[in-house]
Amino acid sequence: MSESTVAIVTGASRGLGEAFAEQLLDAGASVITLARNSNPRLAELASAKGARLQQLQADLSQTSSIESAAGLLSAALPTDASRYLLINNAGTVDPICLADGLFDADSIERAFNLNVVAVMVVTAAFLRSAPKAADRRIVNISSGAGRKPTAGWPVYCATKAALDHYTRVLAEENPDLRVASLAPGVVDTAMQERIRGTDRRHFPDLDRFLQLHEQGQLASPQSIASRILQHVASDRYGHEILDDIRNYDIPS
Repeated sequence: MSESTVAIVTGASRGLGEAFAEQLLDAGASVITLARNSNPRLAELASAKGARLQQLQADLSQTSSIESAAGLLSAALPTDASRYLLINNAGTVDPICLADGLFDADSIERAFNLNVVAVMVVTAAFLRSAPKAADRRIVNISSGAGRKPTAGWPVYCATKAALDHYTRVLAEENPDLRVASLAPGVVDTAMQERIRGTDRRHFPDLDRFLQLHEQGQLASPQSIASRILQHVASDRYGHEILDDIRNYDIPS
């Protein structure tokens, strides 16, 4: 990623999204973030590097905020770059609950908004606003949960499965677009902390995630962001629509 790249990252206030934004700024790309809160660390890094950073604040779990964010993104996107990159990273694992306990429609709606609806609406704004003659690439951060059912994650699995199939349609409609629904593996983020704090009654697979943490098997956000960005910049990116970064031998 170079100075001729404009990158949009959702969910950049912490974790993997923050790592993406940091590394893109460090490489000299112009970065636009969409997150609930602005990130002072990113602002400091951009200032130190002399990089262009625009932080747009939006709660992507709310329909009205998603639509507003799409409009802000369209207005913020410059038209003179040679490469445009959209990383749909924002997401939630909540609600964590067995299927017979899913009575909170609001929490289910927020999850679908953040994990699926926001991706669709922000992507539409990106496709309309980024010049078609440019190299346009989209990364939809997915999960193995969308491809393998997991008890306690009926909503999370459903949203990631929807994201995967949406990405297939997106690729079908836009043959000149490089896009993939990419699973990052198990990353040491706040989402993992949330999973480890879950009641075992609601999440039978809890012990596996506790062991992964205890045994130091969680990848750092920085290493995964580095590997994903290297893959996305390569010519092979987009050949596999449903992809997993663990399939590639890329140094972090």
